[in-house]
Amino acid sequence: MSSKSSKYYKKNKKSYAKKKKYDSKYSSSEKRKNYRVKLNFFNRKKGKKGDGKDASHTKSGKIVLESQSKNRARNRGRK
Repeated sequence: MSSKSSKYYKKNKKSYAKKKKYDSKYSSSEKRKNYRVKLNFFNRKKGKKGDGKDASHTKSGKIVLESQSKNRARNRGRK
């Protein structure tokens, strides 16, 4: 089952190209790079590969371990 945006970008190649350009610029910014470094460091420190847990962000900004199903179910878009 595809999302609305996924279907839209499949039909509109120009829009998809524009989005990819924006995403690559955004992802390469120093702020986003530092954010990924912080998350990778947390995951490495916890040795959490394949343990069924996700790094979850709390409202206060902390990162904690939480089960994948609970973390990924929260704030999902619903119809």
